[in-house]
Amino acid sequence: MSAPQVRPFHRDDRDQLTELVNAHVAAVVPGLSVSVNTVLSAMARQPDEFITDAWVAERTTLVAEQRGHLVAGAHLLRYRADTGVREQYRNAGCVEWFVCRPPGSLWPDADQTADLLTAACLARLARWHVRVRYADGALPAPAVYGLPRPWPHIRAACERAGFRHTGDTEVLLIAEVTDLPSVTPPAAVRVDRSVGECGTRFTARSDADELGFVEIDTTLDRPERHARGGGLADIGNLHLARPVAGLETWLLARAAHWLRLSGVRILLAYESAGDAAAIGRLTSAGFHELTRTDRGWEHRPTG
Repeated sequence: MSAPQVRPFHRDDRDQLTELVNAHVAAVVPGLSVSVNTVLSAMARQPDEFITDAWVAERTTLVAEQRGHLVAGAHLLRYRADTGVREQYRNAGCVEWFVCRPPGSLWPDADQTADLLTAACLARLARWHVRVRYADGALPAPAVYGLPRPWPHIRAACERAGFRHTGDTEVLLIAEVTDLPSVTPPAAVRVDRSVGECGTRFTARSDADELGFVEIDTTLDRPERHARGGGLADIGNLHLARPVAGLETWLLARAAHWLRLSGVRILLAYESAGDAAAIGRLTSAGFHELTRTDRGWEHRPTG
């Protein structure tokens, strides 16, 4: 079997790289895939990351090819070193995402290929003379970030390369809209709809008091970004101004009605793994755990 070769991404690689990206996306979110245009656009800029994307000074994509097939790919970022960049990102380098075929009968030496590509990534970061080196799995798809648990081969490759988990763990929760509550708040409470910061906002009010709100982002499945969507939305923000019995259920019920009218089938939510109370409230409202993802990986080789 011929040895794999690491080289810069060529435009002719776009279909194979998108296929590899979608294999990893589909292992995290059921029924989701992204288009070739989405992958190519995200390699040039990330408009959804309107703060951090403006700090990027340089980007490059590397791939590993074997027997004419792409078996791995990685996208790297270098952040500017000036004071206009937040300190955490200042003069930082990041393996923004890394995908690779898992080892098996078709690719028995997949681990060696992954190691070859991670070594090339670290070499590029070294040539950039960055202050710190991060890694992530932020593919251009909703709810795919950090290193999700369904990617043990990616986690293993990052750990072999010297990356260590230094951040938080988040729980990704999923609910079918039909399983969300269908209740009406009491007459003393009204729920208003408005434009929010992270989607359509539903605000519960009692007289002049704001009790809390939930924001639902229904733009995740924009057709120009995704090859296939499953009627997907997520909770962009959920805030309770004060504890009121049933308030979260009322808000989710009103949001669920709106989602049904929008043709949305699946709603996602994200919570810190340490917030058992928040996870419990969402679980009681019809959500269940889809997976966990570990955020914040830093290169800290030992020995």
